Amino acid sequence: MVNALRGGPDALSSDEPGQSGQPGQPGRFEQSEESRESRAAEIRAADPWGDDLHLALYVLYELHYRGFDSVPDDHEWDPGLLALRRELEGAFLDALRRGTPDGRTAARALDELLVEPVDHTGSVSHHLAVEGELWQVREYAALRSLYHLKEADPHLWVVPRLRGRAKAAMVAVEYDEFGAGRPERIHARLFADLMSDLGLENTYGHYLDRAPAPALAAVNLMSLFGLHRALRGALVGHFAAVEITSPPGSRRMAAAMRRLGAGAAAEHFYAEHVEADAVHEQVVRHELVTGLLTDEPHLDADVAFGVDATGLVEERLARHLLAAWNSGSSALFAQAPAAGRYAAPGVGTRAVAQDHPPQNAVHVPREPRST
Repeated sequence: MVNALRGGPDALSSDEPGQSGQPGQPGRFEQSEESRESRAAEIRAADPWGDDLHLALYVLYELHYRGFDSVPDDHEWDPGLLALRRELEGAFLDALRRGTPDGRTAARALDELLVEPVDHTGSVSHHLAVEGELWQVREYAALRSLYHLKEADPHLWVVPRLRGRAKAAMVAVEYDEFGAGRPERIHARLFADLMSDLGLENTYGHYLDRAPAPALAAVNLMSLFGLHRALRGALVGHFAAVEITSPPGSRRMAAAMRRLGAGAAAEHFYAEHVEADAVHEQVVRHELVTGLLTDEPHLDADVAFGVDATGLVEERLARHLLAAWNSGSSALFAQAPAAGRYAAPGVGTRAVAQDHPPQNAVHVPREPRST
C-alpha cells in the first residue's frame, strides 16, 4: 500500500493507473463508481478487527502525521484516499459501537475506572511486573512504540474543538506531555530512551511492519476520534480513560522494569507517568470532562463511548499479548524485509517458540551492564 502511495503500481484501485491524475496530484486515487462499489463491498465483508483493515487505516492516518518517505505530502488530502479512509473508519466505528454498551453516562463510565480489579488475570502490566520475561517487555515496548513515539499528538486535534474551561484543562495536560518546554522531557523522547535501554530500535514507526491488528487498533482509535469533530466527546472520554488508568498500570510497569534490570531510562518513563498522571487524572476528570459537558451536555453519551471504546481495544490487545506469551509464541509478526522507512508492510506468520524467546521475537544483542 505504501508503495502505491509512493507512485508505484496503484494497488488501491482497479482502474488503470493514472486515470485520475498524475502522481503527486490530488485525485490520483479516485475511482470509477463501479470500482468504489466493489471496494465498499469488500470492506463490508472484511473483519473490522483484522490486520488488513487496520494496517490500511494506520497507513492512511499516518499521512496526517509525519507521512512516508517518497510519498507526496499532498496525498494527505487526496479525495480518493479520504473516501477509502471513510469506508474503513465506518467499519471500525460500527465494530466499536457493537462492542460497547449503550445508555451509559460519562460519570458512570469514569467511576468504574477508579475501581482496581481484584482479578489481574487479563492485565499485561500485572503479568510483566510479577512473572514477565525481558523478551516480553521488549515486545510490549516495540508494539507500544507505534503510539508512544508520537505520544499525545493524536489528542491535539481536539483542542480547537473545545472552549473555555475544557480547552484550558486539555492544553495544561498536553503541555506536560510535551515536556513543559523542555525537549528532553517530551514523553515521546522518554519512550525513545526506554527503547534504547531495552536494546530496541527507537526510530519512529520502525516496528509498524511487525504490529498485529490489536496493536494498530489501539492507535487507530485515537486518530479516528481526533480527526473527526463529531467525535470530540469520544476523544475526551478516551483521553480521560488513559489518564485515569495510567498511574496504577505505570506503577506496575516501573516495577517490571526494575525487577528485570531494564535500565534507568526504562524505569523512569513509567515512574514519570505515575507522578504526572496522578495529577492529570484530577484535571481531566474535574476540569476537562466537566468543562466539556457544561458547555455541551449533549456529548455525555459520546464521552462514555470514548471511555468504553478505549477499554475495548485495550482488552483486545491484552488478550492477544497474553495468549501469545502463554503459548510460548511471539506477539509480533515475523520480520518483514526492509525497504526504507515505512516500507510496504509485510505480513508474516507468528512462529511458535521452541524455547524463550521465540525465534521471531524482537531480538537485539545487549551489552552486559556494569554494576
